[in-house]
Amino acid sequence: MAEKTIMLVCSAGMSTSLLVTKMEKAAEARGLDAEIFAVSASEADSNLESKNIDVMLLGPQVRFMKAQFEPKLAAKDIPLDVINMQDYGMMNGEKVLDHALTLMK
Repeated sequence: MAEKTIMLVCSAGMSTSLLVTKMEKAAEARGLDAEIFAVSASEADSNLESKNIDVMLLGPQVRFMKAQFEPKLAAKDIPLDVINMQDYGMMNGEKVLDHALTLMK
């Protein structure tokens, strides 16, 4: 099992898959043992139940769902934030990984 588990949520789970790949490469380069995966907004709740999530990041296109997830995640003490739109658009895996790690501290 990975040391850190990072879940990205977007509308269909597709657009974030490239970002996941870039984040995995960044984590590997740093020697971090991290499970990073993307799901659609409709799959987020079931993944929260079945997996041990350390941080959840929302894609900019689903930022409106932050208020919906906050109470669920607060109860489990899981940090939540929206991925910076510029980092998302540039598929900057390094910066998004940095943000996730900062939230986990």
